[in-house]
Amino acid sequence: MRLLKYSVGIFLLGIFLYSCSVSSTQNVVKSKEKEEPVVIANDSLEYEVIIFDVGFNYYLNSQARPVGFYSQNYMETWNNIYITNWNIRAQNPTRYNASIYANVIDWDPNIDYGLDVNYKLFNYFQFAQIKYQMRLDTENTRVGRIR
Repeated sequence: MRLLKYSVGIFLLGIFLYSCSVSSTQNVVKSKEKEEPVVIANDSLEYEVIIFDVGFNYYLNSQARPVGFYSQNYMETWNNIYITNWNIRAQNPTRYNASIYANVIDWDPNIDYGLDVNYKLFNYFQFAQIKYQMRLDTENTRVGRIR
C-alpha cells in the first residue's frame, strides 16, 4: 500500500512538473513574438514606406477610425501639413529630437498615392502625436523639441 501511495505521489509530481514546464515554455514563446511592421505601399507608383514604430500596428487595428471614415482628400490635406512639419523637424536635428524625426519623407502633393497610403500615413501621424506627445499641425509648437 505504501508503495502504491509513493508511486502515485511520484507520478502526480511528475505530471505537475511537466505541466509547469510546458506552460512556462509557451509563455516564453508568446512573449518573444514581435510586432510586425506596417507596410505602406502603392505598387503602381513604386512607393513603399515601412513603419517599425512599436505600438502602431495595435493602434491601427484597435483605435484608428476605419477606412472610409475620412475622405482621401481630407487625409491628403492633413498629410501635406504633417509631412511639411515632419520634414522641417527632420532637417533640424539639433532643434528637434533626432530619434523621433529620423527620416525626411519624400512626398509630392501632386501625386495621387491612393487611399491605402494616405490612410496609413494619416493614422501614423495621429499615433505619433499621441505616443511622442507632439503636434504636427503647426511648426510653432514647443512640443517635440529637445529640452
